[in-house]
Amino acid sequence: MKPVELIAALVLRAVRTGVAHRLLISGIAQVGLVVVGVAYLLFGALRDNPFADQMTVTVDLDESGGLLANQDVTLRGVPIGRVASVDFTGDGVRAVARIDAHARIPREGMVARVSGLSPAGEQYLNLEPAESTGPLLTDGTVIGRSDTSTPIPIWRLLNNVDGLLAQTDPVQLHAVLGELGVSEQGPQKLRELLSGGQLLISTLDGVLPQTVTLLRSSRPAFRIFDEGSDGIRSIAANLGSTLAGVSAKDAGMRRLLEDTPNTLATIDRVIADNSETMVQLLGNLTTVAQLSYVRVPALQQLFRDDRPPLLDGVASLMHGGGIWAIADIYPRYICDYPHPRDVPFIPNYPEPYLHTYCLNDDPGLLIRGARNAPRPPGDDTAGPPPGWDPLRRTDPTPIGPHTIPLPYGGPVMPPQSEPHRQGIPWN
Repeated sequence: MKPVELIAALVLRAVRTGVAHRLLISGIAQVGLVVVGVAYLLFGALRDNPFADQMTVTVDLDESGGLLANQDVTLRGVPIGRVASVDFTGDGVRAVARIDAHARIPREGMVARVSGLSPAGEQYLNLEPAESTGPLLTDGTVIGRSDTSTPIPIWRLLNNVDGLLAQTDPVQLHAVLGELGVSEQGPQKLRELLSGGQLLISTLDGVLPQTVTLLRSSRPAFRIFDEGSDGIRSIAANLGSTLAGVSAKDAGMRRLLEDTPNTLATIDRVIADNSETMVQLLGNLTTVAQLSYVRVPALQQLFRDDRPPLLDGVASLMHGGGIWAIADIYPRYICDYPHPRDVPFIPNYPEPYLHTYCLNDDPGLLIRGARNAPRPPGDDTAGPPPGWDPLRRTDPTPIGPHTIPLPYGGPVMPPQSEPHRQGIPWN
């Protein structure tokens, strides 16, 4: 029998068996559909898993804030359980929450906040730990009222608004409204005010992208001030201590201020005497600054801040009472340069080679090498220049008035520095 005929026979037999037992298969399918639907309602829609490990956490509140039983319990907005009950106590409200026992929630600095999904309500209990490490919540943990927060109720908001309106003097308000209509130039001034406001709005609309960019750019700056409020307070306290110390050294500060003009005058004379040298130095620094500016990306790659410091790497080698290291005995793939190596024991002090390029184009070689460094547009120094000589050396080192010459064998020492043995020169 051919394979196609065998497969067709098996399919035909399965169909005949299904037709013969169609009632049984329909019943099994119906039961399976009911089981899948109940499982979806239980685990998906109702998010109730009777088989999950849960722990009970009690939260003491001054007031419920609209929190009801069966509301969600979240960890920074992620659902981890539900509120089992909300009961009244003698002077407050106690909410019992059942949350996932596998949730790792730090206890230190945590705030249990009653929040709402919308102005219409839909309150839930949100747990906001301040730390990521420390003791964790366990079964039976009680969160005190000092670590909880509830939204402002409507009655308190209306009461505050009523207090604000009560502080408004009706007589003065009536006088302000009356003054708006007494003056003959009132309508004209009001018209000018509205025209100026319209001009201001149209001007802002013309620079809307720049305004939006300014607001978005200023957000990180204000966020830095907000996050660094503790540091600013510490700076203020330290500055107060510093100024107190300066006040205690009043006599020394007065003497410093008296001697500063003479010191500045001396510095001014030094600069005046060396003005030509300073001008030349500043000119050279201008050239250095221009070269450094176009190579800022290369400098950023050289001093990368996403790598751990060298001292941390050295400290990581020493632990467990010893120094740990891994030795790699396999030879590494290196680059062969096109010029011969100098003999290290011949004291002829040659000049270095001018062109030391690696001629291997393998991208896996010298990944952090000079040829892969970012370059300014139009710079083609990643490879050797046309017609280059691999044996060419750099120009001789300039000899200045304080330069020690290096002939073959090393510098010539003065006679008075030659070694002696029992008063007799070696040579």
